[in-house]
Amino acid sequence: MMGEYEAEFPTDRRYARNHMWALPLGNDRYRFGFAAYAVRLLQDVYFLDWEVPVGTMLAMRQEIGQIESQKAEASLYTPLPGILTRFNEILLKDPSAINVDKYGKGWLFELTGDGSELLPAEAYLEHLKAVWEVTQRTIKGQMNQ
Repeated sequence: MMGEYEAEFPTDRRYARNHMWALPLGNDRYRFGFAAYAVRLLQDVYFLDWEVPVGTMLAMRQEIGQIESQKAEASLYTPLPGILTRFNEILLKDPSAINVDKYGKGWLFELTGDGSELLPAEAYLEHLKAVWEVTQRTIKGQMNQ
């Protein structure tokens, strides 16, 4: 549960601390998307833009794009170093798939790299417990109280 909302975290994936899921595709290739936690915080994504081309060698936490939603405007950062192999081009025309099918058609990009830093679902849930209280205060505007 995230507050009063149920959140799903499929166990066939691994998770990054920046709240992205990673579906292993084989040969150190991963498909990334936003975990339920990120989708819940963003709410109603309506704009997505990529700043780097396919084939780019990316550093850890390198900025790769921008996203805008009802709740936030934010930069997107890579969850691990590697080579960007593919973007979900459908999202450029209609990023609402992120809201509707976050673990399916709402995937963001594919990357080839060492996924050893990615967490299994159970470890990611422990990470969420550690950040959830701060997140709730931030959402409610109570950070300085």
